[in-house]
Amino acid sequence: MNYVQAAEALQIIESGHRVYIHGSACTPQFMLHHLAEQAPRLNDVELVSISLYGDIKIANPEYASSFRINSLFVSDGIRQAVNEGRGDYIPVFLSEIPDLFRRKILPLDVAIVSVSPPDAHGYCSLGTSVDIARSAVNSARYVIAQVNPQVPRTHGDGMIHTSSFHAMVLANAPLPEVQYSTKVGPEEIKIGEYIANLIEDRSTLQMGIGAIPDAVLQCIHSHKDLGVHTEMFSDGLLQLIEKGIVNNRYKINHPNKTVTAFALGTRRLYDFVNDNPSFAFLDIDYVNEASIIKRNNRVVAINSAIEVDLTGQVCADSIGTYHYSGVGGQMDFMRGAALSEGGKPIIALTSRTKKGVSRIAATLKPGAGVVTTRAHVHYVVTEYGVAFLFGKNLRQRAQELIKIAHPDDREQLERAAFERFKIF
Repeated sequence: MNYVQAAEALQIIESGHRVYIHGSACTPQFMLHHLAEQAPRLNDVELVSISLYGDIKIANPEYASSFRINSLFVSDGIRQAVNEGRGDYIPVFLSEIPDLFRRKILPLDVAIVSVSPPDAHGYCSLGTSVDIARSAVNSARYVIAQVNPQVPRTHGDGMIHTSSFHAMVLANAPLPEVQYSTKVGPEEIKIGEYIANLIEDRSTLQMGIGAIPDAVLQCIHSHKDLGVHTEMFSDGLLQLIEKGIVNNRYKINHPNKTVTAFALGTRRLYDFVNDNPSFAFLDIDYVNEASIIKRNNRVVAINSAIEVDLTGQVCADSIGTYHYSGVGGQMDFMRGAALSEGGKPIIALTSRTKKGVSRIAATLKPGAGVVTTRAHVHYVVTEYGVAFLFGKNLRQRAQELIKIAHPDDREQLERAAFERFKIF
């Protein structure tokens, strides 16, 4: 297939279409820029995605009549649009998004994906983000490929033959980069140390996104024979692989391979996974399926939260009614780890926000979304310690969580616990 100009490729898109946009490091920014130029001829085009990175121009107010965001995860580039009512958010487990496409609950007219150049056999790779992109390509009526030589060729489910594309556009552009380790402070390091003490040798790790998971990775350099089965990872994992600490040797499912659905970090990471057969980038409905996750022993799932109430309810996608992120894969892995032999599902968060607000709350803020229920929570970790909630009643949970709250917030929390549970 020959390459065409972006404007020609985008003629496939018509008013009223639902269009999937590839996400994370594979956000097709070049095509999105040209899609914005198509705004005058388009109305009510619905854009479906998970995390988008870079300057998402089409989320700006002046494009509201042409494009409407209907996002499966509220990332920074679209957060304002969603909270101002120019976009929408679909709360859904990451593992179930492919079903939305396959079952035509969200039928896709067009998918725009960013891929590596074709090999000698005509196959391109979905690169760092196979996740829901694989099922989007399989489900969409039309597929537009932004072919980018800077997209790494990854092994796994992301191989797509050029015959599957209805148009190919060449765009040599750097991938978005994120450096989480720069956000790791003393509180995160202390949390990382507590979690490191919970991780046994030969465990299989899942890390969420952000400073705390990266801090954990900095604190497990004395461990041995770790494995990885995770929805995503960043640069913090690379040094552990290079040192042989992560070798996947004792995993039951996919031994000797790091299993993931997507990766997001720096150029070093993108180069590291390029044509690296020790990584398997697989479809999200497989990676995040609890029955698959539990096959490995000692699965340790490490996920963050916005706040946790005194009963153990976890809010991870909103600040009150303000949409901040998404359900994502937290519950997929919290449940999978709990079902794993010797598994440990962990919620990790600093005791306070940067503004000094307690993250251990008497009750969640009005309108806050419960991503992980109190019945699913086992471990909660802050820089002040570890609260083990599994099997504990509501009074006992409150006592455990107050112990790991910021010292200056404990008296207020104790009063709230007394009013509710008649303890303390």
